[in-house]
Amino acid sequence: MPSPGSAGLIPVALLREPVTVRASADWLREARDQEQAGLVPQAISSYERAIAAAEAQRESRVLVEALRGLAVARHRRGECAQARAICRRSYRLAREQGADVLAAEALNTLGAMALERGALKKATRTFRKALELGETSCELRARVEQNLGILANIRGELEEALARYRASLEAYRRADNEHGCAIAYHNLGMVSADRGLFKAADHYFEKSRALAARRGDARLQALCLVNKAEADVARQRFQDARQDAEAALALFDQLGERRAKADAYRVIGMVYRETGRPELAEARLRSAIELAAGAGAPLNEAEALRELALLYQAMGRNHEALRSLNAAHRLFQRLDACADLIHVGGKVAELESTYLAVVRAWGRSLESRDGSTFGHCGRVARLAVATARELGLDEHEETTILLGAYLHDLGKIGVPPDVLHKPGSLTPEERAIVQLHPVWGISLLADVEFPWDIKPIIRWHHEKYDGSGYPDGLRGDAIPISAQIVGIAEVFDALTTDWGHQAALPVERALERITGSRHWWSERVVEAFLRAMAASSRAPAGDARGALSPSARIL
Repeated sequence: MPSPGSAGLIPVALLREPVTVRASADWLREARDQEQAGLVPQAISSYERAIAAAEAQRESRVLVEALRGLAVARHRRGECAQARAICRRSYRLAREQGADVLAAEALNTLGAMALERGALKKATRTFRKALELGETSCELRARVEQNLGILANIRGELEEALARYRASLEAYRRADNEHGCAIAYHNLGMVSADRGLFKAADHYFEKSRALAARRGDARLQALCLVNKAEADVARQRFQDARQDAEAALALFDQLGERRAKADAYRVIGMVYRETGRPELAEARLRSAIELAAGAGAPLNEAEALRELALLYQAMGRNHEALRSLNAAHRLFQRLDACADLIHVGGKVAELESTYLAVVRAWGRSLESRDGSTFGHCGRVARLAVATARELGLDEHEETTILLGAYLHDLGKIGVPPDVLHKPGSLTPEERAIVQLHPVWGISLLADVEFPWDIKPIIRWHHEKYDGSGYPDGLRGDAIPISAQIVGIAEVFDALTTDWGHQAALPVERALERITGSRHWWSERVVEAFLRAMAASSRAPAGDARGALSPSARIL
């Protein structure tokens, strides 16, 4: 077996027949045919023979192209580091020969490898350099435009992606490259599906599959199947989606395409989730995650983790849902791209909306233990965010407060029901138990690291500025402002809600109580809270903040 340092080359002495029996170009042609037919192991062997023959025959151009072909084939088998090393050798040799177009081809391949592992900034730089080097080649321009379209798609810039794919298709047509046109049609199908233009997507996928079948490209046919299946899930055509995704999976399995198999398993898992078969859904999504991780494809892994989180949410397994979301978020943080690049693409924004859905669902499930508190977390969250806006806090801080408000009473799971639901006053011992709920809340989230710092809210929302709060008796500005905001919002909601032994106060009376206890929070938090209340009471019906009224008490 070749050592890692040999860049995947097999020494001439290890071949069963002399490499000079056939010309290097013949081996290269055979390798390409085998790869297109999905015979990846055979293609790798033929590429290696082409390389050995080219070195022996001093066929420098064939050597450069065979190295790049071998790199692509090995990358498809998940041998990513070795593939990059082989492709870099192809680039260096092309530059030494002054073969700019071949060097640009190698750069385009390196850019595609960077793209697949999530190194988006590096991929962008590499593609642009490839365009500069190979500007005279229509074929190369078509491939680079295609890859730049994929980058735009990831960033959520769908109009730019559409323009890039159309430019790629036109370049392939000028070059009379039918196989390239098939790839361009596939990508146009994907961006059309992303835009919700499903009829157009179906048309493009059908054209791509037909051309791919004519050219014997099994991989592209499978990609069309799995991406059409995902579009079918979006429009609830679950039987068609499952059939196409399983057909794609069978093809990917034959081809040894681990990364692509991960996408097929993810789509099958989505189908099972949406059709009420959670155990099968979990198994398929876990397979997708493992395959993507093994193939070094963080974007694919993160997408599968998000789908698993949605499954766990539907099953009421909220803690596991949050762990899956956190794992997805860590993958995005690992990407070699600035946060803004990913955010524009909608990836993190989509993830954050899922976080909110899971946290909101968990908060509501907590409230279901006590009918008198139903809606409490949502009301506290809305008022807390309104207060944060009055303080001029940024979007990240607002999100922190929103999520912390929904989970601030998480620890009440540990309070015995007879204490939690007691209609009268609590004994000192019972009160001491209730006052442990912030600590228990933190304990429940010990193995969950949020992208937002919500744990201080959970632990310290009952602390008071004068040091009379619990559980730690913090004083003054030692209490995080986020915890103070949720704390004052919770007190107001408690005052204006029926709690078994306590009748709800009118809003005006509750505000008087808040003002009389203003020493419990910093002055600026109290003033911001009062401004938020005043703004809410002035808001017309239908305003996003909602009107303040004793009957609704929803801010």
